[in-house]
Amino acid sequence: MEKLYTADEVDICVIGAGHAGCEAALAAARMGLSTILFAINLDSIAMMPCNPNVGGSSKGHLVKEIDALGGEMGKNIDKTYIQTRMLNTGKGPAVYSLRAQADKAKYHTEMKKTLENTENLLVRQGEITDIVTENGEIRGVVSESGALYKCKAAVICTGTYLKARCLYGDTIIESGPNGLRRANGLSDCLKKLGIRLFRYKTGTPARVDRRSIDFSKMKEQPGDKNIVPFSFENRPEDIEREQISCYLTYTNEKTHDIIRANLDRSPLYSGVIEGTGPRYCPSIEDKVVRFADKTRHQIFIEPEGEDTNEMYVQGMSSSLPEDVQIAMYRTLPGLENVRFTRTAYAIEYDCIDANQLKLTLEFKSIKGLFSAGQFNGTSGYEEAAAQGIIAGINAAAFCKGIEQLVLDRSQAYIGVLIDDIVTKESREPYRMMTSRAEYRLLLRQDNADLRLTEIGYKYGLISQERYDRFLAKKEAIEKEIKRIGKINFGPSEQLNSVLEGFGTAPVSTGINMTDIIKRPEMDYDKLAILDTDRPQLDYDIREQVNIQIKYEGYISRQMKQVQQFKKLEGRRIPDDIDYDNVKGLRLEATQKFKAVRPVNIGQASRISGVSPADVNMLLVYLNSLAL
Repeated sequence: MEKLYTADEVDICVIGAGHAGCEAALAAARMGLSTILFAINLDSIAMMPCNPNVGGSSKGHLVKEIDALGGEMGKNIDKTYIQTRMLNTGKGPAVYSLRAQADKAKYHTEMKKTLENTENLLVRQGEITDIVTENGEIRGVVSESGALYKCKAAVICTGTYLKARCLYGDTIIESGPNGLRRANGLSDCLKKLGIRLFRYKTGTPARVDRRSIDFSKMKEQPGDKNIVPFSFENRPEDIEREQISCYLTYTNEKTHDIIRANLDRSPLYSGVIEGTGPRYCPSIEDKVVRFADKTRHQIFIEPEGEDTNEMYVQGMSSSLPEDVQIAMYRTLPGLENVRFTRTAYAIEYDCIDANQLKLTLEFKSIKGLFSAGQFNGTSGYEEAAAQGIIAGINAAAFCKGIEQLVLDRSQAYIGVLIDDIVTKESREPYRMMTSRAEYRLLLRQDNADLRLTEIGYKYGLISQERYDRFLAKKEAIEKEIKRIGKINFGPSEQLNSVLEGFGTAPVSTGINMTDIIKRPEMDYDKLAILDTDRPQLDYDIREQVNIQIKYEGYISRQMKQVQQFKKLEGRRIPDDIDYDNVKGLRLEATQKFKAVRPVNIGQASRISGVSPADVNMLLVYLNSLAL
């Protein structure tokens, strides 16, 4: 490389402008740090190269938490959604998950506009090829043109671009997603810095022309009539708009026969693809092989935006040759004459073993260098954005010399996500799921603001006006729960008529209003007719009152579990501990402890391959140090 020239000097450089990079850059800039956000192509900012939606099961929780901390994803999808639905409403509120279809082009445009108009933030097109360190600390980043950008901290958010290649059949294209150029230089630099890289894979289905689809053969899926915003700053009436329907169809045996007959032409099965794919988002050929007993699979036809005829074929991700893809797509009801606008492909790319990171998402070996998003071995826009805001906050905190943010597993899905990827071994792209959260009754999407707004305010990402509204909401909830607890009903014809009208048993003795709400058939709103002194409250306050009363016993039990969890998390492990001195540890546990360097006993207990006996030996050793 030619001699470097100093192009700029800032506090923080963010490498990559996908969903992780956007949140990282915005958080850092909003905390008052001069920040540059680099994108290989400015037209790829906040791009959705795969599914055109935000949220979904557990992912909706992440978006709500990002918003509660002061992030942008929830606000941006509220501006640009074309359909919204609440999933899992037949189950309890712990797993309710909001999901919205996005207008891809508008999502990108709105996020780019936000970035460009954020104080302290410069958006810059260019590939970063090198990272400059000195004595184990970040000093700057270097672009392909030889420009040195000096910085105090940097966040790597390269997504699926590092040495990426797209594959379908025998076609191999050395490019990033959507045909954009890949990033070639940074991988080698990272290896020289001693950072371990993996090769992972993901994929995307074909896009098809709306005009070639027969929707009469499919089941229409309209959006919800009752709109629930992703951002706590928005009210339903603020974002209501006409919605666009999605459609449901199915594969069949003819589809599966075509796939089976051509498996040898798939790079996934021929050995051409080296990377490990996501178990929970497999290609259609993977589904047909792994679930051979299934005679059909659900396929959703989803619009990519208001101003385009392109439709996304959710569930038909593939790396089969183009001619095979067209043949199998045309076996589906409604797609008999379908025309492709973009061919499905698999993409493989370099990412890291996230065990190399601290819980703050800072590299253990390089001070001031942080990492977020799919580069950390995760999948999904929401997982990426969640890591991005934490990495951005912590990069800024590092520069300011203040306490960095670590959310634990009892505070947020974000805490579960980060703890999982930096603590546990994973050899496939990590996807967030509600089942991964032990305390999911406490970590509902509806109460994300109650859990995290204080933290966002502490780090300067929540405005005073929003914080004051939050405090008023919190007070209103507490006041109403207290008021209801004082309301008692004697047995009466009116009360029993209301109870029987909702299918629940009448009463013959006095009863407290909270006990009525706890009945499966009842809720807070249903008792309004009997509660003449009830104040006028917004829906989100009424929802909190109902949930907190209705699930009081379950919540109380889970809070006790959290107290036990906190005891383990509170038992710190010295940074300089020599695990070779811990007697009784198995060799595997010693190796795992050295690799992960857990910060507390709780984290140590969650490391893959570590047994309860190993943890006990570690506790004995720590107790001996305290004597």
